[in-house]
Amino acid sequence: MSAELKEGAERGCLRIALAGNPNAGKTSLFNALTGAHHKVGNYPGVTVEKREGSRFRRGREYRFIDLPGIYSLTAYSIDEVVARDFLLDERPDLIIDVLDSTNLERNLYLCLQFQELGIPVVGALNMSDEAEAKGIRIDEKALTAVLGLPMTKTVGTKGSGLDALLDLVDAAVETELSLAGPGRPTRSIRYGDEIEARIEPIEEAIASDPEFALRFPTRWLAVKLLEKDANAYERLAAHRDAARVEGLAKAATAWIERHHAKDAEIVVSEQRYGYIRGAARESVKIARRPDFSVTEAIDKVIMNRFLALPIFVGVLWALFQLTFSIGAYPQAWLESLFGWLSLTLQSALPQGLFRSLLVDGIIGGVGGVFSFVPLIVILFFLLSLLEDIGYMSRAAFATDKFLHAFGLHGQSIFPMILGFGCSVPAIMAARTLKSRRDRIVTILVIPFMSCGAKLPVHVLLAAAFFPRHAASVVMAIYAIGVLLSLVSSFVLKKTILRGDPTPFVMELPPYRAPTLSGLLWHVWEKTWQYMKKAGTVILASSILIWAITSFPKYSIPQAELDSLAQSYQVSHPGAGKPQLEAYLKASSAEAGLEHSAAGQIGKFIVPAFRPLGFDWKISVATITGVAAKEVIVSTMGILYRVGAEGSAESASLRQALRSDSAFSPLIAFVLMLFVLIIPPCLAALATIKAELGWAWLGFAISFMFILGWSLSMGVFQIGTLIGG
Repeated sequence: MSAELKEGAERGCLRIALAGNPNAGKTSLFNALTGAHHKVGNYPGVTVEKREGSRFRRGREYRFIDLPGIYSLTAYSIDEVVARDFLLDERPDLIIDVLDSTNLERNLYLCLQFQELGIPVVGALNMSDEAEAKGIRIDEKALTAVLGLPMTKTVGTKGSGLDALLDLVDAAVETELSLAGPGRPTRSIRYGDEIEARIEPIEEAIASDPEFALRFPTRWLAVKLLEKDANAYERLAAHRDAARVEGLAKAATAWIERHHAKDAEIVVSEQRYGYIRGAARESVKIARRPDFSVTEAIDKVIMNRFLALPIFVGVLWALFQLTFSIGAYPQAWLESLFGWLSLTLQSALPQGLFRSLLVDGIIGGVGGVFSFVPLIVILFFLLSLLEDIGYMSRAAFATDKFLHAFGLHGQSIFPMILGFGCSVPAIMAARTLKSRRDRIVTILVIPFMSCGAKLPVHVLLAAAFFPRHAASVVMAIYAIGVLLSLVSSFVLKKTILRGDPTPFVMELPPYRAPTLSGLLWHVWEKTWQYMKKAGTVILASSILIWAITSFPKYSIPQAELDSLAQSYQVSHPGAGKPQLEAYLKASSAEAGLEHSAAGQIGKFIVPAFRPLGFDWKISVATITGVAAKEVIVSTMGILYRVGAEGSAESASLRQALRSDSAFSPLIAFVLMLFVLIIPPCLAALATIKAELGWAWLGFAISFMFILGWSLSMGVFQIGTLIGG
């Protein structure tokens, strides 16, 4: 019995690891168990995302830790390492193994390894409704008797079977507390007399160091040593008699391989699968096999070798069309709302710095970013829908051969698609790739995928300068990003990261109807991150930008004002006094802006951006995007005085950009391209550093800046030559 389990039970708080194979419905079960009471963080020392959640029941708190989906405790990819290390080093009080009931035999392979860890295990036969629909009848009582660990049926998407599952958790804890000695499982798989005769001496030798044996389960470690697990040998180094244990293990491994004429790891695996087949025969009955499978019927079209890639492109095109078509209305409403709010504050507040801060700084900056929330909501909803249905796995297979032609791993499509939402989790998701070379290439090209932070910039410029084809222009930018990622990966794999891509092996889950609660949770989580950034980073940036555009104060000399008035009257002979006053006010504001700190900064850096066609305002806006790409929109809202003090009406930022002679459709497209390619936000750069180190971070920043400037300059110069 572990001291941690006893302590947790006494204080009424159990730490429970939720583990299992990918696509076993672990996330839906976790959400059903925790509801809205969970938080997201990172595992210590790595940047793989973890989720923790809690549930209170009968005076006890169940604290769930959602581990990455894995197939085995012999770890290769980073997420497998995270799951294994958490179970061995953190020692949760109990493991809930989430098993896919439609594919039970494959899922039980991991379950048998959990059983050897010395931690109580409870099995959740998840997606039991799908299994029954396929004619698969699982007798959970018989399976419990054969395996020696409690099993119950659950349906995570519907939240059914949760009370029965937690009852088994309580019973397993009480059983463990009643046992004497360390928390050793009451039963685990036996590998046959010949192998057991080799395991037992290794176990005894490991147990000869009691302090070490308390840290690591002796049977699990003995089996892993037979499987030649590199991490097991690393952990063995802490044993006071490591050399003797290692000698026994290597001698046993050599004997098994001579006796069976095959690798020891294969022999152990075959024993596990033999045990699993026997357990399945005792507890699983196939009542009928349906002649027609909806999944197979759809996949004949979706996964057709000629149609799969065009269908994928068509799905993305439809996604953007829907996003723009539906989102245009609420976006316009929000723009009108912030325009009305700007005019109201101008009327209600006395003229001065405070009113300027509210109107020019906060509303002009943050308001412009908030107006894109409807588009973000729709885009994330559609992406979550495709993921929950099961299409994203098909997209990985559809693009696998195509990606291999550019040196990318087929599984790279998952982090790349995640990059459409946010680069930070996308970069983290690259940890599922087993090869470090594949991980490096994938991480370096993910920033070319246009993330949700870049979307407001693209939408703003496309709607302003390509109003009839905004969706097509934005999709073209997205397509250019994908193309750049492919070409860049090809170049990297042919130069500094040479090597063949690792094989792509992945299962295709059946199509499933998504749950409304699951979709809403995904959308809310992503939208809240966007809104939180708007209310923190972008708000602070907007205030800073307002300050550097407002100070130092500058007034046009009276003689110059008189000259401007005279010139205006000559060029506009029919204009009246109100028009003249408006012109002089606009001229004064523009002069004040040019003499402000922002104006001076812009004029200092504009030579570097002039080959791209950017004036000083665009240059300043681009530089501010280093913090977060949405800040570019808020900067433009301030620089172009959207709803500025004294305005007779509140023009939208799109109208303000269209009326500026420094902008044109060509420059708008070049700016979208430049924002697409240059390094991502500071958070993404910090994640790249955490994943790859300072050297690769420096390479990534240099590579993206040089490529972004060169390509944007080329497009502008060519466009200018042909009359753009």
